Amino acid sequence: QVQLAESGGGLVQAGGSLRLSCAASGSSLSSYVMGWFRQAPGKEREFVAVLSRSGGTTYYADSVKGRFTISRDNAKNTVYLQMNSLKPEDTAVYYCAASNRRPGRVLTVDYYDTRSNSYDYWGQGTQVTVSS
Repeated sequence: QVQLAESGGGLVQAGGSLRLSCAASGSSLSSYVMGWFRQAPGKEREFVAVLSRSGGTTYYADSVKGRFTISRDNAKNTVYLQMNSLKPEDTAVYYCAASNRRPGRVLTVDYYDTRSNSYDYWGQGTQVTVSS
């Protein structure tokens, strides 16, 4: 079992950048497919980005493609979400999550990795607010 803790959220002006961190304990993050999701007030939780177990494959929601980057530092057992060119519509609580689904799959990600119900472990979330 893995415990996840996000940090790095805050208030930023439109066009600015933030880097979110998701620190893990209890297990190595390389054993999991790692995802970032976000939830804005009054909206459903939505997929943002996913990273394969190998760390070599990523996939992004269209709304963040080209602006956000997911990555992992194995030595620190931490996953990051670098967010650039932030927009007011990026305002949300951001969650990292770990998936045990299909444990033999190392190199790839698939459609189901964009679904929140594919994930077994979640952090508590960190608030990101982008002002216009």
